[in-house]
Amino acid sequence: MTNDCAFQQVGVGLRAPHLTLFRDMAQPPVGWLEVHSENYFNPESPARQTLSQIAEQFPISCHGIGLSLGSADPLNRRHLTQLRHLVDDLCPMAVSDHLSWSSVNGQYLNDLLPIPYTEEALNVVCDKVSQVQDTLGRQLLVENPSSYLSFRHADYTEWDFLSRVQQQTGCGLLLDLNNIYVSSFNHGFECRAYLDAINPAAVKEIHLAGFTVRKLDQGEIWIDTHSRPVSEPVWQLYRDWVRQHGAVPTLIEWDLDIPPLAVLLGEADKARQILRETAQEVSHECRQA
Repeated sequence: MTNDCAFQQVGVGLRAPHLTLFRDMAQPPVGWLEVHSENYFNPESPARQTLSQIAEQFPISCHGIGLSLGSADPLNRRHLTQLRHLVDDLCPMAVSDHLSWSSVNGQYLNDLLPIPYTEEALNVVCDKVSQVQDTLGRQLLVENPSSYLSFRHADYTEWDFLSRVQQQTGCGLLLDLNNIYVSSFNHGFECRAYLDAINPAAVKEIHLAGFTVRKLDQGEIWIDTHSRPVSEPVWQLYRDWVRQHGAVPTLIEWDLDIPPLAVLLGEADKARQILRETAQEVSHECRQA
């Protein structure tokens, strides 16, 4: 693997159409890969066995969608045990899930639903994050969501709620810049207000993805579809964040209408180029100071 720092910082989501392509590569084309944890819970499945082979060559990040951290339901112990076994097997560079909920009375919904940002919900989320971290014996990264509705009653903004979860549990943050950009349009806030409230030292991973614009009778809505290239405004948010706070592991996330691998790797090249350009700019400014 190359020693280029920018190369090592940028990864892509490993999805089923590309599984064997990565397994059979002689040279890693990216610094790391991220998988959806739940797809690999069965230790006997061919996909899990292929992933174990890939993990011998690539650092892996385990990104979950099923902990339902904001649900009033107790944590699903079977799910958590399966996650612990996967983590013990792969020794991933990071383990993450979402600031959302997806279960009620033990019934799971096929979506990541928004949390009312209240004091009561804060206690629920913090308790669950602490339980997960105690079970895994390691830090969990919590990802900011994209959302399409908000609750009338809220004690916190999303960015203050997320910051309090991080402060009270010691978890890390997975900062999804596309989610912030999408939600800023849907809810009418400034991306800068959100980012200024985030503790950069807590950000351990960044996600970049594409979104879709939908025209409805009621107006326009932006949907976090992960089905397109990263938009230029999101690239600019990334440039600004890296320039101000430095590089962290960065993922190109593409989950629907998955393109040929060359397209995905082209997006990773853009991220690496931004990291290199930013490092050169900062170095030049330091020499001028």
